Amino acid sequence: MEIYNPDNLPEEFINAEIAQVEKEKNRKVRRAEFYRQDDDTAREVFHWQPVGFQRIRRITGYLVGTLDRFNDAKRAEEHDRVHHSVGA
Repeated sequence: MEIYNPDNLPEEFINAEIAQVEKEKNRKVRRAEFYRQDDDTAREVFHWQPVGFQRIRRITGYLVGTLDRFNDAKRAEEHDRVHHSVGA
């Protein structure tokens, strides 16, 4: 993680703020910027790690991400179905 701290705010403060916001948002910070506003406040800017996603497909009437839970019959049905190409 990259931290930009031009005003030399205390490291303990920065680490606590990052931990709190990651817990609240349930996401990881990629870059954090801290600017002193006055003696008691700081402006914080957070850049987040990209959120991964799993592709969900509708196969044989079921919404699935992977075929690993399909039995042999469903795997065969998926294998034998007509696959359509998507035009660009």
